[in-house]
Amino acid sequence: MTTATTPRMTRSLPAEHRGTLMTLAREASVPQGTRLFDEGGRADRFWIVRTGTVALDVRVPGRRPAVIETLGFGDLVGCSWLFPPHVWHMGAEAVTPVRAWEFDARAVRDLCRSDPRLGEAVGRWVGLVLAHRLHAARTRLLDLYAPYGIGIPG
Repeated sequence: MTTATTPRMTRSLPAEHRGTLMTLAREASVPQGTRLFDEGGRADRFWIVRTGTVALDVRVPGRRPAVIETLGFGDLVGCSWLFPPHVWHMGAEAVTPVRAWEFDARAVRDLCRSDPRLGEAVGRWVGLVLAHRLHAARTRLLDLYAPYGIGIPG
């Protein structure tokens, strides 16, 4: 479900800010089937996918979690780390083996506070990702659970 409109760091952050942010990156490998995080858990890190795919999902009472979006190369996994109370609002699972850049959320937040231009750019990027994810979640949930035609704008 990833689309070309997914706001990626490479398109959303100026080169100097990308370089600064990448000083905090560490390589991570995530085996297929591993939960990166669950709704309600502490949002203390985030990832940028290098290879593989990650499914974002939401809990649906009485049903299996609904996959909202599948993320791949260049996509941001995790947005809740930026905003208090730093608790995940969705879950994420590695659909395939994943290689990613992993970031410590506290270190990135501290860096953003110390460099307001970087902080503004990161906030704008994550905000764009959140807007995209909200639209994807609405669309997917309407596809899964709404009566036919109810989600079509008039």
